[in-house]
Amino acid sequence: MTQRVDTLIILGATGDLTARLLLPGLGQLLTEQSDRRLELIGSGRMAWSDEEWRAVVTKSFGEVSASGAAIDALLESTRYIAADVTDPDDLGKVLAAAKGTPAIYFALPPAVAVNVVAALGSVDYPADMALALEKPFGTDVASAEALNAALIKLVPENQIHRVDHFLGRSTVFNIMGMRFANRIFEPVWNSDHIASIDIVYDEQLALEGRAGYYDQAGALVDMIQSHLLQVMAVVAMEPPATLGQDDVRDAKELALRATHVWADDPTTSSRRARYTAGTIDGKTLPSYVDEEGVDPARKTDTLAEVTLEISTWRWKGVPITLRSGKALGARRREIVVTFKPAQQLPVGLKGANEPTVLRIFLGPDAMALEIDINGPGDPFELERASLEATFGEGQLLAYREVLAGILDGDPSLSVRGDSAVEGWRILAPVIAAWAADEVPIDDYPAGSEGPESWKPIG
Repeated sequence: MTQRVDTLIILGATGDLTARLLLPGLGQLLTEQSDRRLELIGSGRMAWSDEEWRAVVTKSFGEVSASGAAIDALLESTRYIAADVTDPDDLGKVLAAAKGTPAIYFALPPAVAVNVVAALGSVDYPADMALALEKPFGTDVASAEALNAALIKLVPENQIHRVDHFLGRSTVFNIMGMRFANRIFEPVWNSDHIASIDIVYDEQLALEGRAGYYDQAGALVDMIQSHLLQVMAVVAMEPPATLGQDDVRDAKELALRATHVWADDPTTSSRRARYTAGTIDGKTLPSYVDEEGVDPARKTDTLAEVTLEISTWRWKGVPITLRSGKALGARRREIVVTFKPAQQLPVGLKGANEPTVLRIFLGPDAMALEIDINGPGDPFELERASLEATFGEGQLLAYREVLAGILDGDPSLSVRGDSAVEGWRILAPVIAAWAADEVPIDDYPAGSEGPESWKPIG
C-alpha cells in the first residue's frame, strides 16, 4: 500500500531549482488538490528566517497563480531550518521537525546529495520516508550501483524517486495513448515498417551561468544519458499490462537492457561538437571556451549525437539516434519516426514515393503525420500533406506531475535503480571513446544548425 506524504522537506531550499521549478509545481498541485494538507520545510546553509522563506514560497506560488485552502494552510505553517545537512546532527534536527510521513527532496548538487545519503545512515527517520533525488544518478555504472546500494539500505525501492522531469511531461502519456489506443499505429510499430527513429532536443539557450555543473557533464551526460534515453524507452517499450508503477517501469527497463551503441562502434556511431561565437535572436554569444567557469581542456560537448540499436524482435536493425545541443539557431524538440517507403507504386502514379513520417513534438505537445496524397492539379501526381493534431495546452508543469508521484507514494514517473545503471552502461563506450579523443570534437557557430559537416537527422 502506498503511503501519502504529510511533510515535504526540501534540502537546498535557497537554490534556483527550488524557486524556479519545485515550488511552482507544488503550487499548481495544491491549487488543484485544495483539500490536501501538506507541511513544507525548507532547509539550506543560508541563515534565512521563516519570513524570508515564506516570501520565496509566496512569490513562486504567485508565478502560477496558486490559490485555495491548501495553499493558505501551507503558507501559514511553512518553516525554514538553517542546517548543514551533510552533518548527521543537523540533518536529524530537520527530520525531527517533520510531521507524519516525510519526503526529502534533494535539490542539491549530486556530490552533496551523495553525502546526505551517507549522513542519513546515522539518523533516526520514519520507515515510510520517501527520498527524491535529481539526476545525474552517479557518474558511471559503478557509482550508480553504489548509490543504489546506499539508498536501498535506507528505504525500499518503491520509496525512492529518481526524478527525471521529462517523465512528468504530458507527452509521455500522449505517446502511450497514441501507440496503444490506435490500431493504425501499433501493428506497424516495428522494424518491418519503421526505417529509423530520431529523438531531438535542440535548445537556443547557451550555458546560462551553469558552468559549475555543465562543464563537467556536457550534452551527452546532461541530456542524452538520462532524459532522452528515458523518452526512447517509452517510445520503444513493449505494451505494459497496466499503467501501474511495476508494469511501466519493467517495460522501460527491458527496452533499455536490450540497447547498445549502433554496430558496437562508438567512433562511427557518435558525434560531438561545441559552439563558437555567434548570434541568436540578436544576442551575441561568446565561444563556449570563453564562457566564465569553462575549462577548455575538458573538451566539453555542447552538442551530442549517438545512434543506438535495441536488439529485440521489434527493433533489430532500426537505427535510433538521440541528439541534444545548446546555442543552436532553432529550438527543436521532437520524436521523428520515419517509416519505410511503399514497396511499389502503381504504374502511372508519379511522385518521389517519400516515406511516411510521424513527428511527435515535445512542447507544445502536438503531432504531425506527413504522407503522400493525390493533391490538386494532376491527379496522377503525388504531393506531400501533413495531418496535424494537438494533444492539449500542456499547462501543467512537469514538476507538478513529479511532485504528485512523490507525495502520493507512486514512483511510476521516476527512474528505477536498475534503469539508472543501464543509462550509464549504454553510453559507457561513447564516454570512453570521447575521453580518449577517438571521436573528434567539431565546432559550430552559436545560432547555426550545427557543424556544416554533419548530416541532418529527422
